[in-house]
Formats: sequence, C-alpha cells, structure tokens
Amino acid sequence: MSDADFEYSNLSGRSRGAFLTLAGRVLPGITRVHQDVAPFAEAWRRDNLAALAGDRPLWVALGDSLTQGIGAPSHDRGWVGQVRDRLAAQGFDYAVLNLGVSGATTRDVLDRQLPALASVSARPVHPPIALVTLMIGSNDLLRPANRRLLPARLGEVLEALPRGAIVTTMPNPSAAARRANEVLLGIAPGRGLVVAELRDPRTSSWRGKLAADHFHPNERGYAALADVVGDVVVSAARAA
Repeated sequence: MSDADFEYSNLSGRSRGAFLTLAGRVLPGITRVHQDVAPFAEAWRRDNLAALAGDRPLWVALGDSLTQGIGAPSHDRGWVGQVRDRLAAQGFDYAVLNLGVSGATTRDVLDRQLPALASVSARPVHPPIALVTLMIGSNDLLRPANRRLLPARLGEVLEALPRGAIVTTMPNPSAAARRANEVLLGIAPGRGLVVAELRDPRTSSWRGKLAADHFHPNERGYAALADVVGDVVVSAARAA
C-alpha cells in the first residue's frame, strides 16, 4: 500500500446534530469554532499523506477534537502540534500521523482509528512507528448510553493498543470519568502502557484557556495540555 492508498478521513461523516445547531444560534462562538472542523481535518489529511510519504519516524495520534486541535488558531497549534515542536527542539524529529476525529468516541477509536493504525503497521514499506498516543473519552460523557459503556469500551481500546503507547486520563470529575480512569490505571501496567495524568495542577484551571465555544481549549489551554503530556512524551522518546 502506498501513501496514495491511505484514504483515511479526519471527518466523522456525522451531521452536526440538533443540539449543537440550536446552541450555535444562542452562542455564536460554538458555530465559529465548529467552522474549523472541516479545514482542520483537511489540513491533517495533507500532513498525514506527507508523513507517510517521508522517512521520519511516525507519531500516531489517536483521539477526538482535542487531538485535532479544534479551538486553536490553526490545526498545528493544538497540544499535538505544540508537543511535536518541543520534541523537535530536543532533537526528536517525528512526523505526525493524526487520526483524531472531531466528535470521536471510544467506539470510533475501535471502529476506525485502530484499524487505520493497523493498516499503517502492516505496510511492507513505511516509516517506523515510534510513538502512539491516545486522548479520548470526553464525547462519551455527553450521552447516557455512551457514559454507561465508556469503561468497557475504553478497556477494549486499551487492550488493542501497542505496548508503550501513551494514554491520558480524563480530568472530568464525573463518576463516569472516574470509573474510566480506574479501568485505565488497572489495565495500563499489565499492557505496558504509559499514563499521562491530566488530573494535574497544570490542567486544573481553565480560566482564560477556553476557545469561543467555552468547551474546547484555546492555544493557551492546549499549551497546558502540552506541558503535561509533553513531559511524558519526551521521556518516552529519550527512553526509546
């Protein structure tokens, strides 16, 4: 398979939904931020094809709109882009293969993102995969059915990740997030996964760090995420 055969889309294919449409009429910031979803997805598609066509080690990023950087001024100023810059400054020149999809849940990771990762791993000739990260779960909390299934689905995702993958906890204080974090912390050691703890003082306050929709981080908010996750990613790169 060549890079031209990699037809992965960073768009979910789902409609915006009635709730977001109505909310956007009341809070224009929601519509303003949502307008970046398609352009950011296209920008990552271009970057992904360039990464696969090159020879730099790959960082495969799994996740949702946070991994895409929605809310930042550009697609590469989310936490992934900021951590990539920090890695490069320390001599680790990774090309990012970003499989994040705005609105993604753990089900989407299982159904689309992990198969895409497997397809890249199975290529007879491809840049080596040096790093895999996962930040997921926020969208699972939005619907009761997904909240109930989150711990089990997250467990499935964790069991399918390659050893050494970096997975973030969920900073949300809800009971569902707490149960998901318990699953993560229970599975990670036996699977050889590395945990990036987002229940960290650096990500405890979002004052002045949210985008116009008051949900996604802005560039400052993503910098806070990059501080926490970047520490773990840089340590993993040094140990590799």
